[in-house]
Amino acid sequence: MDWLTITPPIVAIIVAIWTRNVFWALGLAIWLSETIIAGFNPFMGALGGIDRAVGVFDSPYNTRVLLFCLIIGALIVYMHRSGGISAMVERLQSSGFASTPRRASLVTAICGVLIFVETNISLLTTGILGRPLFDKLKMSRERLAYIIDSTCAPVSVLILFNGWGAYLLGLLNENGVEGATGVLMATIGLNFYAWITLVLVFFTVFSNKTFGPMAAVEATGSNAAAASGTGMFNEAPAPATKAVYMALPLLVMIGGTIAFMIWTGDGDIRAGSGSQAILWSVILGTVVAFFCLAHSRRAKGELLEIGFKGMGDLLPAVTMIFMALVLGASLNAVGMREFIANMASSFPAPWTIPAILFVAAGITSFTAGTSWGTYGILVPVAVPLAVGAGVPLPLAVAAVMGGGVFGDHCSPISDTTIIASLASGCDHMEHVRTQLPYAVFGGVAATGLYLLAGLTA
Repeated sequence: MDWLTITPPIVAIIVAIWTRNVFWALGLAIWLSETIIAGFNPFMGALGGIDRAVGVFDSPYNTRVLLFCLIIGALIVYMHRSGGISAMVERLQSSGFASTPRRASLVTAICGVLIFVETNISLLTTGILGRPLFDKLKMSRERLAYIIDSTCAPVSVLILFNGWGAYLLGLLNENGVEGATGVLMATIGLNFYAWITLVLVFFTVFSNKTFGPMAAVEATGSNAAAASGTGMFNEAPAPATKAVYMALPLLVMIGGTIAFMIWTGDGDIRAGSGSQAILWSVILGTVVAFFCLAHSRRAKGELLEIGFKGMGDLLPAVTMIFMALVLGASLNAVGMREFIANMASSFPAPWTIPAILFVAAGITSFTAGTSWGTYGILVPVAVPLAVGAGVPLPLAVAAVMGGGVFGDHCSPISDTTIIASLASGCDHMEHVRTQLPYAVFGGVAATGLYLLAGLTA
């Protein structure tokens, strides 16, 4: 009966693709997972789903993620209404840095690479900066979502001076790995999927060529794609005022994230709390944006209402993230991740271990919608497998790391994929559909490289 544990996420993926409605897909998957837990009692499954949803808030991390995703709506609308975003776009275009589609894409991609301290802050900042540039140049938001999603997450697992590095270091230490820091640093060159994804992004940027559904979207005209947003994302641009009204809140948010990561880590940025740092810095940046808007206009009485409207515009996206967190908790309780890990351990030959770990991590992340949860279950599997079979440990760990990001990029229920859609103002299922061919190409290529590496190791 263990195979039943993977049916809820499979149902979620099928329903999401068939109905193009992620809410129905997530809700049905949660109910199905809880029904399995309740001994196939559908009524108790429904009640269990409600309790599981309430239990999401038992985790400070989950609560912080939901709060900052909500508050970011106020930050965006304050920068929009103050005229700061319009002024920044004009400044970038007049300076020549973002005067053409290629340059605008390059600025966005570089921003995604440079802000590596926290994935969500990187997605949000890069999306906020890139969205008006892409709209101004009549470029599709699907391409924007692809660029930010495929730079921010891969960079986070390559430049490991962040929460990802600290988390993975802790997992390695917990599983008795000697010289865990050296092992983790050695994974950088072996994380094939992350490198392939970055190469694909910059090839797309410099060549200005797309393929698959992305090419079809851009061939039909980017105006329809840009209209896929809601609320603040479809408002007419505010008259340009001062670029500092956008730059200052973002710099405060980025700088605050770094400072708070160092503070919460007692001086070690790798040991800091990413969720605490990003929540505090988003609130700080929103306060700065509030005063920038107050400085740019005389009518101050409606500022709070404007902020609440911005948060309300993001409520559907925040609800989607909330439901994804509920499903992840339910799948953890039903034992799905352990089932996939057990399948991965049944390898036919030692040289296939890296490729099998990559595929297993991709499937787990794809179905559960979380790379961090994937690492938590598969790193303890990868370490003894690699040691027992004589496979280089950095190669096995890198395969798990890359597979987690690969699954995230393909999954409509992944929290980072949802945040990428939110940050770019792109329809979520359109983002998943247009990014999928790029992710699959990278995944197939990475699998081949892991097979080759396993043979030559």
